[in-house]
Amino acid sequence: MKEKKSLPALASPASQLLLPEQLAEQAANAVRELLAEAAAANTTRSYASALRYWAGWHRARFGIELALPVSEATVIQFLVDHIQRRSKAGLACELPPEIDAALVAAGLKAKIGPLKLSSVAHRVAVLSTAHKLKRRPNPCELPTVRTLLSRARRASVKRGERPTKKTAITRPELEAMLATCDDSLEGLRDTALLCFGFASGGRRRSEIAAADMRDLRRTSEETYIYRLEHSKTQQAGVTANSTPDKPIIGRSAWALTEWLEAADIIEGAMFRRIWKNRVGPALSPASVGQIVQRRARLAGLEGNFGGHSLRSGFVTEAGKQGVPLPAVMAMTEHRSVASVVGYFQAGAAEENPAARLLK
Repeated sequence: MKEKKSLPALASPASQLLLPEQLAEQAANAVRELLAEAAAANTTRSYASALRYWAGWHRARFGIELALPVSEATVIQFLVDHIQRRSKAGLACELPPEIDAALVAAGLKAKIGPLKLSSVAHRVAVLSTAHKLKRRPNPCELPTVRTLLSRARRASVKRGERPTKKTAITRPELEAMLATCDDSLEGLRDTALLCFGFASGGRRRSEIAAADMRDLRRTSEETYIYRLEHSKTQQAGVTANSTPDKPIIGRSAWALTEWLEAADIIEGAMFRRIWKNRVGPALSPASVGQIVQRRARLAGLEGNFGGHSLRSGFVTEAGKQGVPLPAVMAMTEHRSVASVVGYFQAGAAEENPAARLLK
């Protein structure tokens, strides 16, 4: 007879094994850690800000702390407090002026008045996510709430309201901004930043701020390959159609080389703060946006410029020059054609070849 193999001994006595309720708690902690690790920093800040606003509004409106689950009536009150509607007296909403002022004073609102509809929808979405994660009955998915938001969107469109988009930085705007950059450390940095952000596929400000030397590879005197590891696509875990290697060629490569050599950067963040001709730590996403805005002002450009203007401008310029859409999407990492088309702003409308069918 074959000798029966004995089971391996437990690493810990049976009395020390985790009980089911402990396992449940451990799993819940693991879920929280996974969500925290997977979420982009901007997303985390955005969610935290939205929940702080909910808590402040709830305390001011009802005199009690916010607790989940929130009632359907509370969410509806939030909507009518913050969404404008047309009345006999004009556009109005129900948020009491004293509460509005208190929210501004507490730093929870930027200014007196109704929120943008997109901000209201985002805050409802964040509250909905909080209910889902806590496995509480979700008032945000009830028909009344969904219908109110849907009708509010229709009403805003009928009033002629449109989402505000950053002005696109296409080739002419970029050239004007680059002309404001001198040979100082700051000028070299801003030249390299603008060229990198535009030429590598219209990078978001968070992606520019996160750019690191470990992901940069030089292949020739006028070519770098930058491996984009901090895009929305990468963070979403979508890699099947992702092409993270982005070429930086010609004048953009030369500008990057000049900056890196002048700043003596061989590791760490590629784009950094400058303090009295001394190179400091990495730029924040907000700082990247401020640099874009400052260079646009110095160039005398009119428009609503920001970090996202480079991304919008890259796609718009690609459309003007007739670059095939798959090639554009390979650079930008867009997964949806509809999202890319949304960047072809009014400035490029006259360049659309479909408008010349009768020419």
